[in-house]
Amino acid sequence: MNDSKHCDIPAVWTQVIAGALLMLATLPGRTQGLGLITEPLLEDLRLTKASYAHINLWATLLGSLVCLPVGLWLDRRGPRLATGVLLVGLAAVVWAISALPSPPPQSVMMQLFALILLTRALGQSALSVVSIGVAGAAFRQGRSGAAAAYTVLLSVFFMVAFGILGGLIRSAGWRSAWADVALALLVLAPLAFMLPKKIHKEKSTISSAEGFTLAQSLRQPAFWLYSAGIALFAGVQAGIGLFNEALLAERGFDRETYHHFLAGTAIISLIGQGLGGGTRWMPLRHWLGLALIVQAGGLAAFSLISGTGQLWGLASIMGISAGIITVAFFAIWPEVFGKRHLGRIMGAAQMLTVLASALGPLLLERGAALTGTFTRSLLLVAPLSLLLGLLTLWLRPKSPIA
Repeated sequence: MNDSKHCDIPAVWTQVIAGALLMLATLPGRTQGLGLITEPLLEDLRLTKASYAHINLWATLLGSLVCLPVGLWLDRRGPRLATGVLLVGLAAVVWAISALPSPPPQSVMMQLFALILLTRALGQSALSVVSIGVAGAAFRQGRSGAAAAYTVLLSVFFMVAFGILGGLIRSAGWRSAWADVALALLVLAPLAFMLPKKIHKEKSTISSAEGFTLAQSLRQPAFWLYSAGIALFAGVQAGIGLFNEALLAERGFDRETYHHFLAGTAIISLIGQGLGGGTRWMPLRHWLGLALIVQAGGLAAFSLISGTGQLWGLASIMGISAGIITVAFFAIWPEVFGKRHLGRIMGAAQMLTVLASALGPLLLERGAALTGTFTRSLLLVAPLSLLLGLLTLWLRPKSPIA
């Protein structure tokens, strides 16, 4: 028995590493990835931030619709073909973005919308589902280290990618950097052959009577409170990620500093992930509540920073809170609501998160238009984050045991 477990170890870690690499491949379809090229792209294509925010909104919402069919495909046919097709398809779309004509034709808005929609659908939605499906097969009882390793690898991979891409954009321009991303996706495509033909799911040792159903969960105030807190985080991160360069420019920081800020925040988020996932001397909901309160302080601090030291203090605040909330998104639902209908419960929460991430950039841009700056727009969100954090600490959820 022990021998078979030991034989499973290489397969487990292959799935964890492959899953993390697939999530890294979603970067050009994620808000933080697109945020790397937002300012030079808008300048090159002569578009306003308001028009780009609307493009991002509808592209994110429509792109999320592919999650369900990709999930069904993954269950029935396995990850190999889906991975190969998605990586090649995303590479073609990223290359097409890098080749958009300049000066732009009148139809550039429709072209850009179609391409951003495809990066959201193929990258942020479809490849994310495949990544979680591949790595999630290793997240079994007794293998908690696999889930922790997956989260840490994601942070390290994205941190390195932000640093490399930031340097390429500064030295060669956004078009050349994005063409290099397309090439990297093609190089990664053979990873599909390393994946199992089918994702085999072990039988759960947990009774089917344990935990809430989806309908019961939706009647719990805790579900809506946690969903609201995590959705607020998603919206804030999407807005900051897409317009981060412009936001920091308001405080006097250049593009190079912006790229360093992205990489530094990713590094610091590892501390937050360690606190939320590895230091469990208090319930995860308490970590979530504290992280939302810390996030409120960070949002308010954006309007105050003026020097490099203050910027890195802000990066620490935002990175730690982001790491904790990220862990909470994956782990708080089974802890609070049980595993009886976990997939459906997480699906409902994910839909709220996607909606918030789609609306975040648009609301941030509209807030900046009304208040005059992006930093003042963030200041308006800080009290809501504080309130949700306090309520999360105060509300005690019901037991999920039926």
